[in-house]
Amino acid sequence: MSGYWSDIFTGSKSLITGLAITAREFFKPVVTEQYPYEVPTMTPLFRGHIELIGNEETGEPNCVVCGMCQRACPSVCISLDGKKNEGGKGKVLTSYVLDFTKCSLCGSCVESCNFNALRFSKVYNLASFDKNEFIMDLMKRLEEQNRCKR
Repeated sequence: MSGYWSDIFTGSKSLITGLAITAREFFKPVVTEQYPYEVPTMTPLFRGHIELIGNEETGEPNCVVCGMCQRACPSVCISLDGKKNEGGKGKVLTSYVLDFTKCSLCGSCVESCNFNALRFSKVYNLASFDKNEFIMDLMKRLEEQNRCKR
């Protein structure tokens, strides 16, 4: 019989504790964002997919086709190509493709780049029914960004 009253006392105590927490939270301001109508602000540490950084003067990517990002990627989701620059040193980037379906957003590619050519984007609204939309040509995206700036 004493176990019966002990269970009732313990249950009543936990019920009152829960109601106290609910009452305290009830009067705090609402923090819910109404998503389609209010655009969320992304924090500076938000990691979207990677994107190329272009030179401010020319608009060309800062990438020198060293391949460090491709070697550092554990998911093997980056493929890049370049051609020998005629009359100059080094290579010129011709294609940079990211397969975002494989990307783990680890940041190894951004950390391994010594030429300030990669960064994380602030794009958060990536949704699609088509898998091919997540295979991104970052050269085309950089060209589109350059066109929008002008």
